[in-house]
Amino acid sequence: MGPIDEMAKTTGAWLRSGGPMSDVVISSRIRLARNVKGFPFLAKAGETERKEIFRTLTDRISETDIAKDSVIIDFEELSALDRELLVERHLISRQHAEGEGSRGAVISLREDRSLMINEEDHLRIQVLASGLQLDALWKEINRIDDLIEAGIEYAFDPRFGYLTACPTNVGTGIRVSVMLHLPAMKLTQEIERVLRAARDMRLAVRGLYGEGTEAIGDFFQVSNQTTLGKSEEEVVREFAEDIIPQIVDYELRARETLAAERAYQLDDKVWRAVGILGNARSMSAEESLFLLSHVRMGVHMGRYKAVDMGLLNELFLQTQPAHLQKLHGSPLDGESRSIVRAEYFRRRLGGNN
Repeated sequence: MGPIDEMAKTTGAWLRSGGPMSDVVISSRIRLARNVKGFPFLAKAGETERKEIFRTLTDRISETDIAKDSVIIDFEELSALDRELLVERHLISRQHAEGEGSRGAVISLREDRSLMINEEDHLRIQVLASGLQLDALWKEINRIDDLIEAGIEYAFDPRFGYLTACPTNVGTGIRVSVMLHLPAMKLTQEIERVLRAARDMRLAVRGLYGEGTEAIGDFFQVSNQTTLGKSEEEVVREFAEDIIPQIVDYELRARETLAAERAYQLDDKVWRAVGILGNARSMSAEESLFLLSHVRMGVHMGRYKAVDMGLLNELFLQTQPAHLQKLHGSPLDGESRSIVRAEYFRRRLGGNN
């Protein structure tokens, strides 16, 4: 049994709950985009050059302690289902999974670190943690970046900084991203005001799986869009000390308002979700995320105590399409997945069979 089969049975370190502000902040992520000097950007690279980039980077990474307790994955040897599973675990992007040619990743067994090779740039380093832990993540990703750069020269311009395939990443190449659970602001209809303010601050607000996805189940990803004109430390500090704490405060106030003024509506949302999850015979992935969102809110607010966050995080991940098929042991079409997903919820939540 390979490492990806083992992954399907567990939750990564970043989704095991805990960490600062974890009642609202599900996870934090920092990503750096880098390219190797002397090679063309991937849009202009032939297959021989792509293979050489992959070999150059994996050889360098293997010489460092980054390779310790990690697995090097060649996507040309990986099934589409396994690549989709890595997307669901936020270890690679959908673009990376669906790309062509030589590409792969170096992923730590704890799933708190993933280095994507030949995605949009030659290298995208990302580190992840549960809750709001951006300062610790910055120290770790800076260390990883320095280790790789000690043996490989990056494409860098003294005026513009690190050169990247997409102009929006030129400069520091940093993307700070925080996944938030904001159900109370959605229920109190305050979410649009907050999201507009975020966009006015030149922040990107996306859904669960990043670019090109919409928010499902009240889960949002907020990330910076500007990489020029600010240092990496300034971007991290702004997120850690200002932007995210403000959003968390808005959500917690909205939860207090719900509990004080609309308790029956709140409890109905939570317990209705519990009832459907524990008894439904067919359920889509999208519906399950909405229902889990309400149960998650109920648990954090003390309105529902029969399950813990560890179980909810397992359900959150293992009922996604690729995980469900891996756990089932065979491919499933959409209708079959909905039936198996409902069976899984009934079994884990103790509903009627």
